[in-house]
Amino acid sequence: MSDLPNLDLDLLMPIDPALYTAPGDPGHAPRILILYGSLRERSFSRFVAEEAARLLEHLGAEVRIFDPSGLPLPDAAPEDHPKVAELRGLANWSEGMVWSSPERHGAMTGILKAQIDWIPLSLGGIRPSQGKTLALCQVCGGSQSFNALNQMRVLGRWMRMVTIPNQSSVAKAWDEFDKAGRMKPSPYYNRIVDVMEELVKFTLMTRGRPALTDRYSERVESREALSKRVNASRI
Repeated sequence: MSDLPNLDLDLLMPIDPALYTAPGDPGHAPRILILYGSLRERSFSRFVAEEAARLLEHLGAEVRIFDPSGLPLPDAAPEDHPKVAELRGLANWSEGMVWSSPERHGAMTGILKAQIDWIPLSLGGIRPSQGKTLALCQVCGGSQSFNALNQMRVLGRWMRMVTIPNQSSVAKAWDEFDKAGRMKPSPYYNRIVDVMEELVKFTLMTRGRPALTDRYSERVESREALSKRVNASRI
């Protein structure tokens, strides 16, 4: 996914991890999971996801795109369903995410929301989303709006993610991609470049810093759970 004809490579500078990384940084390429919110054959949210993946890989990230086809509705299948297990495994693997959704009836799509609903706040002692970075993109069938972005931003906070300031909303998406699904040169494309560049920087800055997401309430819960285990072992 390295074909980037719209980029001016003289102006998109390489990101030097040394400028952003913490002392506890793991040292590998930033791990980014991308979710998109449409199953249409010609899905503009998927096209944005694929453009984002190309840019992120160019900027040095390792990227996975989750295909939501076949994912059951939340609670309609057991947690060991193959698609659910795949999604949760990728969420655990990731250090940051991109959510790309169409706006449908003035909101993000149920397809994207279902993916997020399958990612719990806590899973076997692991918090799949807490403290991880998040970038948001929206595609519009008409004039530019931000309804889906605003919803996703609220949801990102609920998932305890570090949602970056920049975001992308592509108006009249049907006119911004060629027949092959590649985005045409435009200010909308440039904004997606901005968002992905910012996401990589924020991911490098925040990972390896456990103190940023070390919460008092969770320390209390952990102590209480440990106390119960100790007391149970004495019975």
